[in-house]
Amino acid sequence: MKRIIFVIALLYFTFYVNAQEKEENKKAVIYKINIQTEINTTSRIYLSNGLKEANELNVDAILINLNTYGGTVVDADSMRSAILYNPIPVYVFINNNAASAGALIAIACKKIYMRRGANIGAATVVDGNSGEAMPDKYQSYMRSIIRSTAESHGKDTLVVGKDTVYKWVRDPLIAEAMVDDRIYIPNVIDSGKVLTFTAQEAYKFKFCDGIAESVNEVITKYLGYNDYKIIEYKPTFYDKLKGFLTNPAFQAILVMIIIAGIYFELQTPGIGFPSIAAITAALLYFTPLYLDGLVQNWEIVVFFIGILLILLEIFVFQGLGISITLGIILVGVGLVFALIDNDYFTFENVRMPDVSRSILTVFSGTLMGMIIVIWLSSRIGEKGMFRKIALTADLTTSESVDQGVRNLVGKTGKAMTVLRPSGKVIIDNEVYDAVSNQGFIDRGTTVTVVKFENMQIYVE
Repeated sequence: MKRIIFVIALLYFTFYVNAQEKEENKKAVIYKINIQTEINTTSRIYLSNGLKEANELNVDAILINLNTYGGTVVDADSMRSAILYNPIPVYVFINNNAASAGALIAIACKKIYMRRGANIGAATVVDGNSGEAMPDKYQSYMRSIIRSTAESHGKDTLVVGKDTVYKWVRDPLIAEAMVDDRIYIPNVIDSGKVLTFTAQEAYKFKFCDGIAESVNEVITKYLGYNDYKIIEYKPTFYDKLKGFLTNPAFQAILVMIIIAGIYFELQTPGIGFPSIAAITAALLYFTPLYLDGLVQNWEIVVFFIGILLILLEIFVFQGLGISITLGIILVGVGLVFALIDNDYFTFENVRMPDVSRSILTVFSGTLMGMIIVIWLSSRIGEKGMFRKIALTADLTTSESVDQGVRNLVGKTGKAMTVLRPSGKVIIDNEVYDAVSNQGFIDRGTTVTVVKFENMQIYVE
């Protein structure tokens, strides 16, 4: 009898668990992605990873919980493209602000829901430092993408009496008015003002599909799922790290270190701290891009071939100039192309904002590198933290100094290598280390020793 009772209990438990699992499987699955900060590389990675996971899970709907004052146009453009072309519908709940780049992202979603007191609009492109509006070239692009984003939702077909009327689901002109203060729309916005909607205003002009106080209310009242479960995207430490490493500002700093490291290595041939700094910066630059699938193997190879050619100029050719010129070009090509989602030299899927950002990032880093080089060169040996880097004691009177070397002042010889500014010269059939006193000196040039200072020959 006990065995029968045990078997019945076991069967009941098994059927109960299976029934619970089936009930759980019947629930709608809503995937939630929180975007609660500035629109930047990190938030773009969050959205990209979230959409990828949601598609793999084949969820019923994706809901973005949005609260942002805006951010970079390039990242916002990437995010809105990912939303528009995602196979699973993406909805957005604006729980406070969808300003600037946030407005573009919201308009890309299938439906927009807002909390009372929330706002959407003010999408004029501004300078991140001063807050001033950028030139019309930038505004023109923003006007275009926000207008095309609104147009992507198509038109509704309305029957008015005997007439069929087609009306935009989201009016592109209203979207453009969020960028351009010159646009006048009767009963909506006067010229001279950039458009920003409250929740009620957005609902009135169909830039909001419903007003709710919570994510749960959006799901039950508007999406129509009474029995559901929410899966929330949880960013990992690596996601945050990758967002930091792929931030254009940080990438520009890495380029600066690479350029400065190469320059100081040219100044003082030999593998030392400048080389280590440049290699470390290169690894930090390429690694996250490679893991993200953006950079291709050939771009890394081109970069390191460029570095190799520069090293060959230092240690082998010493003055031909062809190797170093080609090396610098290849280094630049590798750095720029690494930031572009191209397939070799095919640019079908490459967008101009990505190209502009890539060139601007590398150019900015190069410019900063040149500034740092000039500044450090002027500071080494001076008072302060850089004083210990250079030898400042006057050794010209030292007992250990070869009087013959000191007596070279005024003598002429030839540059044995390129002096940039250091190198080797030959005087009276003897080879000496020397420093140019007036910029680069080509190999074979006749030089004159102008001074001997701190154990160093200076030539012109």
